[in-house]
Amino acid sequence: MIRDIKGLHHVTSMAADANKNNRFFTDTLGLRRVKKTVNFDAPEVYHLYYGDEIGTPGSVMTYFPFGNMPRGRRGAGEVGITEFAVPKGSLKFWTDHLVSKGVPGLEAETTFGESRLHFAGPDGDSFALVESEARNREAWTGAGMTQDVGILGFNGARFRVRDAAATGELLTFMGYQKAETQGDISRYLIEGGNAADTIDVEQLASAAPVADQGAGSVHHIAFAVDDRAAQLRVREALMDTGYQVTPVIDRDYFWAIYFRTPGGILFEIATNEPGFDRDEDTAHLGEALKLPSRYEAHRAQIEQLLPPLTT
Repeated sequence: MIRDIKGLHHVTSMAADANKNNRFFTDTLGLRRVKKTVNFDAPEVYHLYYGDEIGTPGSVMTYFPFGNMPRGRRGAGEVGITEFAVPKGSLKFWTDHLVSKGVPGLEAETTFGESRLHFAGPDGDSFALVESEARNREAWTGAGMTQDVGILGFNGARFRVRDAAATGELLTFMGYQKAETQGDISRYLIEGGNAADTIDVEQLASAAPVADQGAGSVHHIAFAVDDRAAQLRVREALMDTGYQVTPVIDRDYFWAIYFRTPGGILFEIATNEPGFDRDEDTAHLGEALKLPSRYEAHRAQIEQLLPPLTT
């Protein structure tokens, strides 16, 4: 069993419009844009990162805003819900706030004893706010949110798959422990890591359609390890078990490896080092366009292709 995974690192999704995406996360949800860079494989497309003050692993939602991308289709083999943790007693504020912003899809419920508020993002993204203990986390308050209501980071995520047992076996190998089951949803928790430690696995019918990625879909979900040595141990363990894992890839702010799960979801294992302040002062994170070194010579051309962000 793998013992190096510390919970979630980040979640990366896709969007149709960079400015709508940026406004939603920085204004509506009150997160900080901690990095403005580009897709390493498609430099004409932004890669935008949102999180707490410094982009702590376990707090960072990232997006590839492919212009005019059609919406994805929900189904089996996807991260069905991305869950943010908010302070206890704050869901009344969030309900009123999201209504005032015209956010659709609001639905309150209780799952596994947790108060939750579901809502949709600009591209039909599926989100939930989950009331949680702070657990040594602080919300970003630079966008006008206060500590008693602001988003603390991730609570976790819900996977939607046809074979929950196979996904559960993988999570168990990765260090998660099955906690309880409620209807078609099983909860897995990991101990000794960050507070973004919850994965729920929803069992869909065998005839459920396969998810088709597009705007509003999660591209991949990343799990955190402390450093490159831990990442190499995880990679070796996965490969010994038969998974096809990529070589280590330098993403400037973390190192990454990727593999596909039995349920079809793309997993990443990302290091907590070096962090988002490696090329920007903490006070100015996310302000300047940062490019991978191989694209720096093409900065002028790339900047002409990218739409200006209005906020």
